[in-house]
Amino acid sequence: MTHLHRRSVVLMFPGTGAQHTQMAAGLYGHEAVFTDAVDSVLALLGTEGEAARADWLAERPAVPMEADIRSAPLLFAVDYAMGRLVESWGVRPAAYLGHSMGEFAAAVLAGVFRLDDAVRLLWKRVLRQRTTPAGGMLAVAAAREELTGYLGAGVVVGAVNAPRHTVLSGPEAPLDVVARRLTADGRTFRRLATRTPYHSPALAPLVAETEALIRKFPLAPPRTPLYSAYTTRPLGAREATGAAFWAGQPTAPVLFWPTLGRVLGDGDRLLVEAGPAQSLAVLARGHRAVRSGRSAVVAMLPPRVLGPEEDRRTVRAARELLLGQVPTADHSGRLPVELPAS
Repeated sequence: MTHLHRRSVVLMFPGTGAQHTQMAAGLYGHEAVFTDAVDSVLALLGTEGEAARADWLAERPAVPMEADIRSAPLLFAVDYAMGRLVESWGVRPAAYLGHSMGEFAAAVLAGVFRLDDAVRLLWKRVLRQRTTPAGGMLAVAAAREELTGYLGAGVVVGAVNAPRHTVLSGPEAPLDVVARRLTADGRTFRRLATRTPYHSPALAPLVAETEALIRKFPLAPPRTPLYSAYTTRPLGAREATGAAFWAGQPTAPVLFWPTLGRVLGDGDRLLVEAGPAQSLAVLARGHRAVRSGRSAVVAMLPPRVLGPEEDRRTVRAARELLLGQVPTADHSGRLPVELPAS
């Protein structure tokens, strides 16, 4: 990779579907900043946080990672902690880009939400989601325009991840019908690891209640540009501090690909995926700005669980690349968790 010194760093944070057993667990107790940040999130959840930590570190968790009570707090904690770890090296991102839950973690790092308020909102949504009908999401290898005939009965486009990577979301029964039709039509798809129809009207009952809660929070404009995958552009102060914007996200589609295009169109970038599974890195490598060599992609963690040493090796490699290729602030070591570094 050439000319990395000319590229500004953008931290990318994945969302639901990226979680897996023992994701980043090899860093826990090994990287102080990461450990402190994870603990700071889980401590806010009390006994629920302790149970989540136990399942996260276990080879055979008592509650599976696809359950909302595990995937939501643990994915948020890992995304947030990975962002804090990168910034503890002195790397100062030029911008953030998150996917679904990842945008929420980015908003905390950017100073929009206080950490305790964000975790409170997160858990409120988790508990409220359990009262909505079960459903799910299907990642389909097709353009959005090709799937219009499969929509309806509550099934909608939940995310546009790439030109031929579209996610459908909806309640269980109609989504099963769509899955059978996709199979019959010979289309390639996979079911994501969630039983919740994120980014669909099925979650509309959450909006009013969570908006009322968010209105109690002291929201602030982002200190660092935060590209929203719901608007495809950097958040302005009015949007970032608007309760309605954040409350409506569970029902709105994630427009990751057009947002990524905006990010890469605004400059040559070093895209750093600060989260598990490498899902965003794989998508970003398909963009022409990356294929041409103008921008580049780095993943902070392995694509799946490969053991503690592989977690550490991947992070070490990313750290060496970042510190060798981009200007950094004169800072290292343990950061105060309650004060995001950006």
